[in-house]
Amino acid sequence: MSALDELRQLRKGGAQVRKGDNRAAFWFLAPWFAGLLLITVGPVLASFALGFTKYNLIQPPRFIGLDNFARVLSDERLHNALRVTFTYVLVSVPLQLACALGVALLLNKGLRGLAFYRSAFYLPSLLGSSVAIAVLWTQVFGTDGLVNRVLGFFGVEGRGWISDPDTALSTLIVLNVWTFGSPMIIFLAGLRQIPEVYYEAAAIDGASRWARFRSITMPLLSPILFFTLVLQIIHAFQSFTQAFVVSGGTGGPSDSTMFYTLYLYQQGFSRFDMGYASALAWFLLLIIAAFTAVNFWAARFWVFYDD
Repeated sequence: MSALDELRQLRKGGAQVRKGDNRAAFWFLAPWFAGLLLITVGPVLASFALGFTKYNLIQPPRFIGLDNFARVLSDERLHNALRVTFTYVLVSVPLQLACALGVALLLNKGLRGLAFYRSAFYLPSLLGSSVAIAVLWTQVFGTDGLVNRVLGFFGVEGRGWISDPDTALSTLIVLNVWTFGSPMIIFLAGLRQIPEVYYEAAAIDGASRWARFRSITMPLLSPILFFTLVLQIIHAFQSFTQAFVVSGGTGGPSDSTMFYTLYLYQQGFSRFDMGYASALAWFLLLIIAAFTAVNFWAARFWVFYDD
């Protein structure tokens, strides 16, 4: 057999091996693709179709065109839910990121027991959206809760923070800010990647700590800040458990904690208006997409990359 024939045989054998590997990979990935189609893509397409129908989960869906989407413009309670949600997102996310960055800067100083502090601050991010923490929050800010007991110790009369429409949303904002551990870990990893030589050179030139933070830390950390900003905004728009547990599923008092997701839930599973709830879900998708697009557009003015 000539060398050319041997080379052809090797190529043929290699092709058969690759074909077998591809077939095996397909079968290993088949459950994931099935889950993607049946659990994600299928329900997404179904909700889009239901948005054009009147469907109460009992009777068959009835096509009504764009009525559900037009209803969004005249639904006053939905407008209030949008106001509450926008307030929650625009206030809690910047405060959360500011706390995360501040703690990350402190931990980046090389404290002893860094692993313990990092885990302790990260733990609330794992528990913050749970039902247990939401129940605990009602006890902390209740009329006889921990906050009022501390205020009473100093002679200050407390209030029912959760039962007061003026302060109920603020308690949920505090809860979201408290879960700053996840972005803090990301910021801490980014700070560790900034070369120390930059700070040493700036210190030799007489730059103050604030000047070094403004001219070195923030520009080099801006891509990570942008990444966490987009993620936390999306996460804040999807908040549901806290408002549901604290208000007992009503969005009260006086709809002051009526998040958009909670209103969507009420329409779909309390009033059984699944068609309108589906339209609301797609409207929320458009809102999140708009915020994300604005962030990407604005990033060109304040996000700096090495290249």
